[in-house]
Amino acid sequence: MKSSNRLEKSNSPYLLQHAENPVDWFPWGEEAFRKAKQENKPVFLSIGYSTCHWCHVMAHESFEDQEVADLLNREFVSIKVDREERPDIDQVYMNVCQVLTGRGGWPLSIFMTPEKKPFFAGTYFPTERRMGMPGFKDVCNTVVEAWAGQRPLLEESSEQITASIQEPPEENRKNPGKEILRSGFLFLERNYDSKWGGFGPAPKFPSPHNLMFLLRRHARDGDRSALGMVEKTLRAMRSGGIFDQFGFGFHRYSVDEQWLVPHFEKMLYDQAMISLACAEAGQVTGKDFYRQVAAEIAEYVIRDMTSPEGAFYSAEDADSEGGEGRFYTWEPGEGQGLPGEGERGPLFCEYFNITETGNFEDGRSIPHLAESLESFASREGVDPEALNKSFSESRQKLLELRGKRPRPLRDDKIISGWNGLMIAALARGYQVFRDPGLLEAAAGCAEFILGRMRGKDGRLYRSCRGGELGIPAFLEDYAFLVWGLIELYEAAFDTRYLKEAISLSESMIDLFADPGRGGFFFTGKDSEELISRARDGHDGAIPSGNSAAVMNLLRLAGMTGRADLGKAAEEAIKAYYPQAELNPAGSTHFLSGCDFYLGPSSEIIVSGDPEDPVAIRMCQAIQQAYLPNKVLMFRGAGGTSRDLDEVSEFTGTMGEVPDQPKVFWCEGFACREPITTLDKLREVIASTR
Repeated sequence: MKSSNRLEKSNSPYLLQHAENPVDWFPWGEEAFRKAKQENKPVFLSIGYSTCHWCHVMAHESFEDQEVADLLNREFVSIKVDREERPDIDQVYMNVCQVLTGRGGWPLSIFMTPEKKPFFAGTYFPTERRMGMPGFKDVCNTVVEAWAGQRPLLEESSEQITASIQEPPEENRKNPGKEILRSGFLFLERNYDSKWGGFGPAPKFPSPHNLMFLLRRHARDGDRSALGMVEKTLRAMRSGGIFDQFGFGFHRYSVDEQWLVPHFEKMLYDQAMISLACAEAGQVTGKDFYRQVAAEIAEYVIRDMTSPEGAFYSAEDADSEGGEGRFYTWEPGEGQGLPGEGERGPLFCEYFNITETGNFEDGRSIPHLAESLESFASREGVDPEALNKSFSESRQKLLELRGKRPRPLRDDKIISGWNGLMIAALARGYQVFRDPGLLEAAAGCAEFILGRMRGKDGRLYRSCRGGELGIPAFLEDYAFLVWGLIELYEAAFDTRYLKEAISLSESMIDLFADPGRGGFFFTGKDSEELISRARDGHDGAIPSGNSAAVMNLLRLAGMTGRADLGKAAEEAIKAYYPQAELNPAGSTHFLSGCDFYLGPSSEIIVSGDPEDPVAIRMCQAIQQAYLPNKVLMFRGAGGTSRDLDEVSEFTGTMGEVPDQPKVFWCEGFACREPITTLDKLREVIASTR
């Protein structure tokens, strides 16, 4: 029987993966630091997450090794942290790693004093030195020698490092101008890969907020090249190995420039953000391709990532059967003899590039598309519609065959912020593509988060697993959930969602606002005090909490007429504008917020009977149009209008709901004549593009 360490009582899938390590792991907490002080030992902090490939590698090589464990247990107090449960801890010490080494990533390895002050940082270390990398045992022994013989120098260094990551008391503040939007576009244009799509060299990340910013650039200036970058990138990603061609959904990133070989983990937030980009691309172009991709993502998430209660799980691992990508790749000949397909099996394999030589490890193949179905069918002399039907049936058969393999680990914790992003994606998808299943899934998730992931005082929580709540939520959780609720309101026009979005935003301002500099801290005023209180405005794999908060507050200010919400957004923009000027590539969602702020923006209110077909079509016409800087409200009769009037000064003075549907369209503090026909509404929509 294997022995267990202190992690066995954890609720985190990542920490539970390490519960049987011979390392005497502690979870983050005062017990560990108290022991380090009492025994005069340095602390080794290891941060990762359950679907991290190199975390698994380091765990197998070092943390499962008895010799390494003996060294750690004898000389250190060792702490394990799940970065998805505790992004506050991760953010602080990742900043340390980037300051000390110029790079970051996971697993994150930190050596620090019992006072939580770091003096050495790195990421993955092999057990023994190789390929120019120091061995983990050598690193540990060097730290032990320094702790014994040069303790004052280490402590002085830790003080200097801690001071270096403290934010300065003041920052330059600046009013935004349109020139920053052009700078952001030019940066993306310079880094665009015109051959394969995407930005920069390998590895390539989806970064959907880059694409959403470019769509706004296209809408503002009519720049066709901006739209071209978006379309080529989304099509290349959908055709590549980064997309799961049989089970759908996107993998984390591509290790090559062609989107062919992915890092195979799947993250909920990637599904959400790519789906949002597809919905917006569908609004701009009207092309069915984007509806198809959004529907495929939703099919994967609803099928494989949905809890019985309707919320969404966090991630799926890259590894299974001892190797990365084993679940998703195919051996030579697989698929050739699909039952009932006859000659279609070889065609299917040819189309999806399942070959004898393979394109991945051990001769296995990553399914991907080298040409369109129409082009392939024409070359083979086959009817494309019949071929598509046949291939869909074959794909389903191989998906069923794949389902018999050992699945990668699924991280089944529910993270409120990532669920907020998925709510936003599903609700926006419903607005654009009119699939009622998307709205149903979004509403079901919202019910779980609002009903099960808040304390009695209304405080939102970060995570939930097995009915057990984690710790109080962070800025991004509030901002992403509010984003989802705004999209859900504009999809379903249930005023309850709008009221919840306003209430959560008020709580966000109270908990996270930085009144001295503007913008928001990552941690709440009630959160654990760490060696620094982080403020993050960088749009990385997903938008920052500050960027999302800016957009939310501008939209809510437009809906409610509340100057305090607009002021909070403006202060955040001024605070982070200098950072965006220096690093536009890491600020594209922030720049989308600046685009909204700079205007023109529109407040649109449809008023009428919610059952009236004309009123319904009016709402749909607005929802399906690409109007990125608008807010949309619906004012029906009776209680619906009273609920909305309680929170919106725009609707509160409108009087009775008219018998004939009307659209009240305001822009730049001026309102048009009420619009009473669909033709006139379509004319106005067309004039704003």
